[in-house]
Amino acid sequence: MSETTTGASYAAAGVDIEAGDRAVELMKEWVRKTRRPEVLGGLGGFAGLFDASALKRYERPLLASATDGVGTKVDLARKMGVYDTIGHDLVGMVVDDLVVCGAEPLFMTDYICVGKVHPERVAAIVKGIAEGCVLAGCALVGGETAEHPGLLGEDDFDVAGAGTGVVEADRLLGADRIRTGDAVIAMASSGLHSNGYSLVRHVVFDRAGWSLDREVAEFGRTLGEELLEPTKIYSLDCLALAKTTEVHAFSHITGGGLAANLARVIPDGLHATVDRSTWTPGAVFDVVGTAGRVERLELEKTLNMGVGMMAVVPRESADAALTTLADRGVDAWIAGEITERAGHTTGATLTGDYAG
Repeated sequence: MSETTTGASYAAAGVDIEAGDRAVELMKEWVRKTRRPEVLGGLGGFAGLFDASALKRYERPLLASATDGVGTKVDLARKMGVYDTIGHDLVGMVVDDLVVCGAEPLFMTDYICVGKVHPERVAAIVKGIAEGCVLAGCALVGGETAEHPGLLGEDDFDVAGAGTGVVEADRLLGADRIRTGDAVIAMASSGLHSNGYSLVRHVVFDRAGWSLDREVAEFGRTLGEELLEPTKIYSLDCLALAKTTEVHAFSHITGGGLAANLARVIPDGLHATVDRSTWTPGAVFDVVGTAGRVERLELEKTLNMGVGMMAVVPRESADAALTTLADRGVDAWIAGEITERAGHTTGATLTGDYAG
Protein backbone atom coordinates (compact mmCIF):
# COMPACT_ATOMS: atom_id res chain seq x y z
CA MET A 1 0.00 0.00 0.00
CA SER A 2 1.44 3.40 -0.89
CA GLU A 3 2.06 6.11 1.68
CA THR A 4 -0.75 8.18 0.24
CA THR A 5 -3.27 5.43 0.87
CA THR A 6 -2.01 4.43 4.33
CA GLY A 7 -4.48 5.30 7.06
CA ALA A 8 -3.67 8.36 9.15
CA SER A 9 -2.29 7.90 12.65
CA TYR A 10 -1.29 10.01 15.63
CA ALA A 11 2.35 9.02 15.07
CA ALA A 12 2.19 10.03 11.41
CA ALA A 13 0.81 13.39 12.52
CA GLY A 14 3.92 13.85 14.66
CA VAL A 15 2.82 12.82 18.14
CA ASP A 16 4.94 10.14 19.82
CA ILE A 17 2.95 8.61 22.69
CA GLU A 18 5.74 6.20 23.61
CA ALA A 19 8.21 9.05 23.97
CA GLY A 20 5.73 10.82 26.22
CA ASP A 21 5.40 7.72 28.40
CA ARG A 22 9.19 7.47 28.68
CA ALA A 23 9.40 11.12 29.69
CA VAL A 24 6.94 10.44 32.52
CA GLU A 25 9.04 7.53 33.76
CA LEU A 26 12.21 9.63 33.70
CA MET A 27 10.66 12.50 35.66
CA LYS A 28 9.09 10.40 38.42
CA GLU A 29 12.21 10.30 40.60
CA TRP A 30 12.42 14.08 40.61
CA VAL A 31 8.76 14.58 41.41
CA ARG A 32 9.09 12.19 44.37
CA LYS A 33 11.70 14.50 45.90
CA THR A 34 9.04 17.24 46.23
CA ARG A 35 6.57 15.08 48.12
CA ARG A 36 4.87 16.52 51.20
CA PRO A 37 2.95 14.36 53.69
CA GLU A 38 -0.36 15.82 52.46
CA VAL A 39 0.16 14.50 48.92
CA LEU A 40 -1.81 11.37 48.01
CA GLY A 41 -1.09 9.00 45.15
CA GLY A 42 1.69 9.21 42.63
CA LEU A 43 2.50 10.73 39.28
CA GLY A 44 0.42 9.53 36.34
CA GLY A 45 -3.13 10.03 37.55
CA PHE A 46 -5.58 12.41 35.97
CA ALA A 47 -5.36 14.82 38.91
CA GLY A 48 -2.97 15.49 41.77
CA LEU A 49 -4.41 14.93 45.24
CA PHE A 50 -3.64 16.99 48.33
CA ASP A 51 -5.13 16.17 51.73
CA ALA A 52 -7.00 19.34 52.70
CA SER A 53 -7.61 18.07 56.24
CA ALA A 54 -4.16 19.53 56.94
CA LEU A 55 -5.86 22.92 56.81
CA LYS A 56 -7.99 22.13 59.88
CA ARG A 57 -5.31 23.64 62.08
CA TYR A 58 -6.18 27.04 60.60
CA GLU A 59 -8.93 29.14 62.15
CA ARG A 60 -9.85 30.66 58.78
CA PRO A 61 -7.62 29.38 55.98
CA LEU A 62 -7.44 31.49 52.85
CA LEU A 63 -6.28 29.74 49.69
CA ALA A 64 -4.03 31.76 47.40
CA SER A 65 -3.36 30.87 43.77
CA ALA A 66 -0.90 32.11 41.16
CA THR A 67 0.15 31.15 37.66
CA ASP A 68 3.01 32.25 35.45
CA GLY A 69 5.55 31.24 32.85
CA VAL A 70 9.20 31.96 32.14
CA GLY A 71 8.83 34.09 29.05
CA THR A 72 11.46 34.33 26.33
CA LYS A 73 14.19 33.04 28.66
CA VAL A 74 13.18 29.58 27.40
CA ASP A 75 14.65 30.51 24.02
CA LEU A 76 18.09 30.93 25.61
CA ALA A 77 17.78 27.56 27.35
CA ARG A 78 16.92 25.97 24.01
CA LYS A 79 19.84 27.62 22.21
CA MET A 80 22.28 26.57 24.92
CA GLY A 81 20.87 23.08 25.30
CA VAL A 82 20.53 23.62 29.06
CA TYR A 83 17.15 22.52 30.38
CA ASP A 84 17.57 21.82 34.09
CA THR A 85 17.60 25.44 35.34
CA ILE A 86 14.55 26.91 33.64
CA GLY A 87 12.31 25.12 36.16
CA HIS A 88 13.81 27.16 39.01
CA ASP A 89 12.64 30.25 37.16
CA LEU A 90 9.14 28.86 36.76
CA VAL A 91 8.79 27.96 40.44
CA GLY A 92 10.20 31.30 41.56
CA MET A 93 7.76 33.25 39.42
CA VAL A 94 4.81 31.38 40.92
CA VAL A 95 5.61 30.74 44.59
CA ASP A 96 7.07 34.17 45.26
CA ASP A 97 3.82 35.71 44.05
CA LEU A 98 2.01 33.49 46.55
CA VAL A 99 4.22 34.42 49.48
CA VAL A 100 3.64 38.15 48.96
CA CYS A 101 0.34 37.84 50.83
CA GLY A 102 1.96 35.64 53.48
CA ALA A 103 0.77 32.36 51.99
CA GLU A 104 2.76 29.17 52.39
CA PRO A 105 3.08 27.47 48.96
CA LEU A 106 1.50 24.01 49.20
CA PHE A 107 1.68 22.53 45.72
CA MET A 108 2.29 23.26 42.05
CA THR A 109 1.36 21.81 38.70
CA ASP A 110 3.24 22.43 35.47
CA TYR A 111 2.50 22.53 31.74
CA ILE A 112 5.25 21.83 29.22
CA CYS A 113 4.48 22.36 25.55
CA VAL A 114 6.97 20.98 23.00
CA GLY A 115 7.24 20.61 19.26
CA LYS A 116 8.56 17.08 19.70
CA VAL A 117 8.91 15.04 22.88
CA HIS A 118 12.55 14.33 23.64
CA PRO A 119 12.15 12.33 26.89
CA GLU A 120 15.49 13.27 28.43
CA ARG A 121 14.91 16.94 27.67
CA VAL A 122 11.43 16.95 29.22
CA ALA A 123 12.77 15.09 32.25
CA ALA A 124 15.54 17.70 32.65
CA ILE A 125 12.94 20.49 32.62
CA VAL A 126 10.88 18.69 35.27
CA LYS A 127 14.05 18.06 37.30
CA GLY A 128 14.54 21.82 37.49
CA ILE A 129 10.92 22.38 38.45
CA ALA A 130 11.18 19.73 41.16
CA GLU A 131 14.40 21.22 42.53
CA GLY A 132 12.69 24.61 42.63
CA CYS A 133 9.73 23.12 44.50
CA VAL A 134 12.11 21.66 47.09
CA LEU A 135 13.67 25.10 47.57
CA ALA A 136 10.16 26.56 47.97
CA GLY A 137 8.92 23.84 50.32
CA CYS A 138 6.00 22.89 48.08
CA ALA A 139 4.99 19.69 46.31
CA LEU A 140 4.83 19.10 42.57
CA VAL A 141 1.60 17.11 42.35
CA GLY A 142 1.22 16.78 38.61
CA GLY A 143 1.45 18.36 35.21
CA GLU A 144 1.01 17.96 31.49
CA THR A 145 3.39 17.52 28.59
CA ALA A 146 1.78 18.47 25.28
CA GLU A 147 3.31 17.73 21.88
CA HIS A 148 2.38 20.27 19.18
CA PRO A 149 3.94 19.19 15.87
CA GLY A 150 3.39 21.65 13.08
CA LEU A 151 2.87 24.52 15.51
CA LEU A 152 6.28 24.38 17.21
CA GLY A 153 9.63 23.35 15.79
CA GLU A 154 11.08 20.05 17.00
CA ASP A 155 13.37 21.82 19.49
CA ASP A 156 10.89 24.50 20.58
CA PHE A 157 9.20 24.41 23.98
CA ASP A 158 7.46 26.57 26.55
CA VAL A 159 6.64 26.08 30.21
CA ALA A 160 3.97 27.39 32.55
CA GLY A 161 2.90 26.56 36.06
CA ALA A 162 0.24 27.17 38.68
CA GLY A 163 0.53 27.06 42.44
CA THR A 164 -1.71 27.05 45.49
CA GLY A 165 -0.87 28.30 48.95
CA VAL A 166 -2.60 28.99 52.25
CA VAL A 167 -2.51 31.78 54.81
CA GLU A 168 -4.40 32.36 58.04
CA ALA A 169 -6.89 35.17 57.45
CA ASP A 170 -5.66 37.29 60.35
CA ARG A 171 -2.07 36.96 59.10
CA LEU A 172 -2.83 38.11 55.56
CA LEU A 173 -0.20 40.65 54.50
CA GLY A 174 -0.83 43.66 52.32
CA ALA A 175 -1.35 47.38 51.90
CA ASP A 176 -3.79 47.76 54.80
CA ARG A 177 -1.00 46.95 57.29
CA ILE A 178 1.52 49.53 56.05
CA ARG A 179 2.09 52.62 58.19
CA THR A 180 4.06 55.85 57.95
CA GLY A 181 7.61 55.31 59.14
CA ASP A 182 7.82 51.68 58.06
CA ALA A 183 11.17 50.56 56.65
CA VAL A 184 11.51 49.09 53.16
CA ILE A 185 13.94 46.16 53.08
CA ALA A 186 15.44 45.00 49.79
CA MET A 187 16.55 41.42 49.12
CA ALA A 188 19.17 40.90 46.44
CA SER A 189 18.29 39.15 43.21
CA SER A 190 20.48 36.49 41.62
CA GLY A 191 20.50 38.48 38.39
CA LEU A 192 17.85 39.16 35.78
CA HIS A 193 15.56 36.43 37.16
CA SER A 194 12.91 35.81 34.48
CA ASN A 195 11.71 39.19 33.31
CA GLY A 196 12.73 41.64 30.64
CA TYR A 197 14.35 39.07 28.38
CA SER A 198 12.74 40.49 25.25
CA LEU A 199 14.67 43.70 25.90
CA VAL A 200 17.84 41.84 26.93
CA ARG A 201 17.78 39.58 23.86
CA HIS A 202 17.21 42.59 21.59
CA VAL A 203 20.20 44.36 23.15
CA VAL A 204 22.76 41.55 23.19
CA PHE A 205 21.80 39.85 19.93
CA ASP A 206 20.31 42.53 17.67
CA ARG A 207 22.13 45.63 18.91
CA ALA A 208 25.46 44.27 20.16
CA GLY A 209 25.66 41.23 17.90
CA TRP A 210 27.02 39.00 20.67
CA SER A 211 26.85 35.22 20.84
CA LEU A 212 25.91 33.18 23.89
CA ASP A 213 29.43 31.73 24.15
CA ARG A 214 31.02 35.18 24.34
CA GLU A 215 33.20 35.57 27.43
CA VAL A 216 32.18 38.74 29.26
CA ALA A 217 34.81 40.05 31.66
CA GLU A 218 32.27 41.77 33.88
CA PHE A 219 30.50 38.43 34.44
CA GLY A 220 33.57 36.23 34.78
CA ARG A 221 31.76 33.71 32.57
CA THR A 222 29.98 33.52 29.24
CA LEU A 223 27.01 35.63 28.27
CA GLY A 224 24.82 32.54 28.08
CA GLU A 225 25.78 31.37 31.56
CA GLU A 226 24.94 34.77 33.01
CA LEU A 227 21.61 35.02 31.22
CA LEU A 228 20.56 31.53 32.34
CA GLU A 229 21.34 32.21 36.01
CA PRO A 230 18.24 30.81 37.81
CA THR A 231 15.75 32.98 39.62
CA LYS A 232 16.29 33.18 43.37
CA ILE A 233 13.38 31.62 45.26
CA TYR A 234 12.48 33.60 48.40
CA SER A 235 9.36 31.86 49.69
CA LEU A 236 10.87 30.03 52.68
CA ASP A 237 12.94 33.09 53.59
CA CYS A 238 9.85 35.30 53.52
CA LEU A 239 7.84 32.81 55.56
CA ALA A 240 10.63 32.63 58.14
CA LEU A 241 10.75 36.42 58.26
CA ALA A 242 6.99 36.69 58.78
CA LYS A 243 7.19 34.07 61.55
CA THR A 244 10.03 35.70 63.50
CA THR A 245 9.42 39.40 62.79
CA GLU A 246 6.45 41.64 62.23
CA VAL A 247 6.00 42.10 58.47
CA HIS A 248 3.42 44.37 56.91
CA ALA A 249 3.86 43.52 53.23
CA PHE A 250 6.07 41.90 50.63
CA SER A 251 6.55 42.88 46.99
CA HIS A 252 7.87 40.46 44.36
CA ILE A 253 9.93 42.45 41.87
CA THR A 254 9.11 41.05 38.44
CA GLY A 255 7.96 42.54 35.13
CA GLY A 256 7.48 46.30 35.37
CA GLY A 257 10.46 46.86 37.60
CA LEU A 258 11.06 47.76 41.22
CA ALA A 259 9.04 50.93 41.71
CA ALA A 260 5.93 49.72 39.89
CA ASN A 261 5.81 46.41 41.77
CA LEU A 262 6.42 48.03 45.15
CA ALA A 263 3.67 50.57 44.42
CA ARG A 264 1.19 47.68 44.09
CA VAL A 265 1.30 47.12 47.87
CA ILE A 266 1.40 50.76 48.98
CA PRO A 267 -1.99 52.10 50.17
CA ASP A 268 -3.60 55.33 49.01
CA GLY A 269 -2.19 58.28 50.91
CA LEU A 270 1.22 56.71 51.55
CA HIS A 271 4.40 56.58 49.51
CA ALA A 272 7.53 54.44 49.41
CA THR A 273 10.82 56.19 48.73
CA VAL A 274 13.66 53.87 47.74
CA ASP A 275 17.23 55.17 47.80
CA ARG A 276 19.35 53.85 44.94
CA SER A 277 22.56 54.67 46.83
CA THR A 278 21.91 51.79 49.24
CA TRP A 279 23.04 49.16 46.71
CA THR A 280 25.01 48.48 43.54
CA PRO A 281 23.12 46.59 40.83
CA GLY A 282 24.88 43.51 39.46
CA ALA A 283 27.13 43.80 36.41
CA VAL A 284 24.49 42.40 34.06
CA PHE A 285 22.32 45.48 34.44
CA ASP A 286 25.14 47.86 33.56
CA VAL A 287 26.24 45.68 30.64
CA VAL A 288 22.72 45.59 29.18
CA GLY A 289 22.30 49.33 29.68
CA THR A 290 25.64 50.19 28.10
CA ALA A 291 25.47 47.71 25.20
CA GLY A 292 22.01 48.88 24.22
CA ARG A 293 22.35 52.51 25.28
CA VAL A 294 19.24 51.91 27.35
CA GLU A 295 18.19 54.84 29.52
CA ARG A 296 18.18 54.23 33.27
CA LEU A 297 14.44 54.84 33.51
CA GLU A 298 13.81 52.23 30.81
CA LEU A 299 16.02 49.71 32.60
CA GLU A 300 14.18 50.36 35.85
CA LYS A 301 10.80 49.96 34.17
CA THR A 302 11.81 46.57 32.80
CA LEU A 303 14.42 44.86 35.03
CA ASN A 304 14.71 44.22 38.76
CA MET A 305 18.02 46.14 39.02
CA GLY A 306 19.40 43.73 41.60
CA VAL A 307 16.38 43.50 43.93
CA GLY A 308 14.15 40.43 43.68
CA MET A 309 11.92 40.85 46.73
CA MET A 310 11.07 43.68 49.13
CA ALA A 311 9.60 43.62 52.61
CA VAL A 312 7.86 46.47 54.42
CA VAL A 313 8.31 46.20 58.18
CA PRO A 314 7.90 48.48 61.20
CA ARG A 315 11.05 50.55 61.62
CA GLU A 316 11.69 49.04 65.05
CA SER A 317 11.63 45.55 63.50
CA ALA A 318 14.09 46.31 60.69
CA ASP A 319 17.26 45.19 62.49
CA ALA A 320 15.68 41.92 63.59
CA ALA A 321 14.44 41.35 60.04
CA LEU A 322 17.91 41.88 58.62
CA THR A 323 19.36 39.47 61.16
CA THR A 324 16.83 36.78 60.26
CA LEU A 325 17.58 37.18 56.55
CA ALA A 326 21.35 37.21 57.12
CA ASP A 327 21.09 34.00 59.15
CA ARG A 328 19.37 32.44 56.14
CA GLY A 329 22.06 33.63 53.74
CA VAL A 330 19.93 36.32 52.12
CA ASP A 331 21.72 39.54 51.17
CA ALA A 332 19.35 42.27 52.40
CA TRP A 333 19.47 45.93 53.45
CA ILE A 334 17.25 48.87 54.36
CA ALA A 335 16.57 50.57 51.06
CA GLY A 336 13.85 53.08 51.89
CA GLU A 337 10.93 54.19 54.00
CA ILE A 338 7.21 54.85 53.95
CA THR A 339 6.01 58.45 54.17
CA GLU A 340 2.85 60.41 53.51
CA ARG A 341 1.95 60.57 49.82
CA ALA A 342 2.07 64.41 49.82
CA GLY A 343 2.84 65.62 46.26
CA HIS A 344 3.76 62.20 44.89
CA THR A 345 1.56 60.93 42.07
CA THR A 346 2.66 57.30 42.36
CA GLY A 347 2.98 54.88 45.24
CA ALA A 348 6.76 54.44 45.00
CA THR A 349 9.74 56.29 43.56
CA LEU A 350 13.48 55.74 43.32
CA THR A 351 15.80 58.56 44.39
CA GLY A 352 19.55 59.23 44.26
CA ASP A 353 22.17 57.36 42.27
CA TYR A 354 23.30 53.76 42.55
CA ALA A 355 26.35 53.11 44.70
CA GLY A 356 29.57 52.28 42.94
